[in-house]
Amino acid sequence: MLKIAYAPIYHYPLPTRHRFPMEKYSLLPQQLLYEGTCSKANFFSPGLLSEEQILRTHQEEYWWKLKNLKLSRAEERRTGFPLSALLVERERRINQGTIETALYALQYGVSLNIAGGTHHAYTDRGEGFCLLNDIAIASHYLLDQKLAQRILVVDLDVHQGNGTAEIMANEERVFTFSMHGEKNYPLHKEKSDLDIALADQCNDAQYLRKLYYFLPKILDQFLPDFIFYQSGVDILATDKLGRLGLSKEGCKSRDRFVLESAKQEHIP
Repeated sequence: MLKIAYAPIYHYPLPTRHRFPMEKYSLLPQQLLYEGTCSKANFFSPGLLSEEQILRTHQEEYWWKLKNLKLSRAEERRTGFPLSALLVERERRINQGTIETALYALQYGVSLNIAGGTHHAYTDRGEGFCLLNDIAIASHYLLDQKLAQRILVVDLDVHQGNGTAEIMANEERVFTFSMHGEKNYPLHKEKSDLDIALADQCNDAQYLRKLYYFLPKILDQFLPDFIFYQSGVDILATDKLGRLGLSKEGCKSRDRFVLESAKQEHIP
């Protein structure tokens, strides 16, 4: 059964004209239900991430400032969100949702989180609308619980997964693969295990050619037993800030290839 993490707190109230499209987190479940793709039975509300799990990935000083609402104004601006207790709870539930979807994926083969993919959060700071790094936290959980031995992070958001790359830089059991816009945020890129930088206006054929070449090589050489897939749709030509040129069909082909590759190799 397909299980999807979602809670109303995912849709965090933001000031008028804020540039982050927060409404997508309530619109997506509504659309999936409306078109009959999913039923209410597919959705589950995640619990609250423990401090123990947070501190497995993030520095204690950073977490103290975050939970006590003590970020400096510069640190808060870097996250992109106005800090509040509700925002911190939101982050904890999203991150716990990724752990729980990982467990469902082990059971059913695949699972989804309506939010998550907070790949710009570093060990010691938040950036780019990301406060806690859910992929890193869930990866540590699976490794610590011996539920996975070799984890592949396939990050196909238009922005490099800089925080994930920094956190996992010395973790040989996690392979970070990022295909992203060369000239897009972040200006300073971290070093993933494999980075593929894409030129502005990269089209379907150019994008898929690289993905079809590199992903099978990684699967053959790294031999992961679990995959976290960050399937950002900001690669679309219609994305105002994405700078790439993919069509909806190209994006669908990307997702289909990643999911079918994992299924073929029996990798949750």
